[in-house]
Amino acid sequence: MRHRIAVVGGGPAGLTFARVLHRHDHPVTVLERDPAPDARPLGGTLDLQEGLGQLALAKAGLLTEFQALSRPEGQAMRILDTDGTVLRDWRPRPDDLANPEIDRGQLRDLLLGPLDVRWGQGVTRVVPGGRDGVRVDTADGLQETFDLVIGADGAWSRVRPAVSSQAPRYTGVTSVETSLDDVDTRHPDLARLIGDGSVAVYGANRSLVAQRNSGGHVKVYAKFRAPLDWHTNLDLADAEAVRASLLALFDGWAAPVLDLLRHGTAFVHRPFYALPVSHTWPHVPGVTLLGDAAHLMPPLGAGANLAMLEGAELAESIATGGGELDDAVRAFEVRMWARAGKWAQITTAGLERLVSPDPTEALAFFDQVQPA
Repeated sequence: MRHRIAVVGGGPAGLTFARVLHRHDHPVTVLERDPAPDARPLGGTLDLQEGLGQLALAKAGLLTEFQALSRPEGQAMRILDTDGTVLRDWRPRPDDLANPEIDRGQLRDLLLGPLDVRWGQGVTRVVPGGRDGVRVDTADGLQETFDLVIGADGAWSRVRPAVSSQAPRYTGVTSVETSLDDVDTRHPDLARLIGDGSVAVYGANRSLVAQRNSGGHVKVYAKFRAPLDWHTNLDLADAEAVRASLLALFDGWAAPVLDLLRHGTAFVHRPFYALPVSHTWPHVPGVTLLGDAAHLMPPLGAGANLAMLEGAELAESIATGGGELDDAVRAFEVRMWARAGKWAQITTAGLERLVSPDPTEALAFFDQVQPA
């Protein structure tokens, strides 16, 4: 039986779900609010882990293509003291494929493949319990019904209210993101500082992290503890004012480290939000959630990996289970909640240590998670 299935959101979770269903010749409707695949920058690079994101790509039949695109050297990680002293310098072995990096745009293009996505279809509401199925309302006034609607539409999901009244809460940590372009040619000293992967510097309740993407592009993240309204007297659209504010916040740090901010272009404010660590909901027939919509957690490398594996596993259960659709979804939710709850605890504790009054907590955290 071919069920009418819609996934809301064309990010890693939704596209992985759709791609695995497509591999099993099961039709699926993908609704994405972006008007086109290249309508906006998709953010920085992702490390896809062997037992999570890479496993999901294997289920989608895309692992070999991923390996051709990914950057194993991007696993390198260097940690500096605020005076510029190198404290740790981890470099992957030539055969280490545990967590290779890939740009988000490259990953989206890989997952899109032959999928037919309805671009510019922003969902405003999902209404379960109808005789004809679950109703989906879109911003342009259209309504459509499906047997199953999957919310893979991120932190501020429009599908989540159909199953849960929970909303993300501010973690107390915010991030301001900037970028460096053509770093190897324009800023060779910074290119050497960053290396092939990332460089991180930790101080009291603040950090600077620079991460190499493909094509000489670098993302820089200034992270710090602050009230949500910390920028009340600051125009976030004024790049020079934001730069001056950040340089004051990190005053006294080594000049080469501060150059990551001095040479940055536009600045983007990204406060960190999270759902409760053990976020679950009473099962609602015809609706479920994946990824950040289900278990938004601090961005410590787990979110996209979990979301992709969840999408792949749910799609496989539906395509190969042979039983009732609702039974497959209910069993999937139980598995998802258990795994996501463990990762939410890990990432919540990790954020506390990485943006801590005691910078040695961050170093100890990385000593635990990095291979010897």
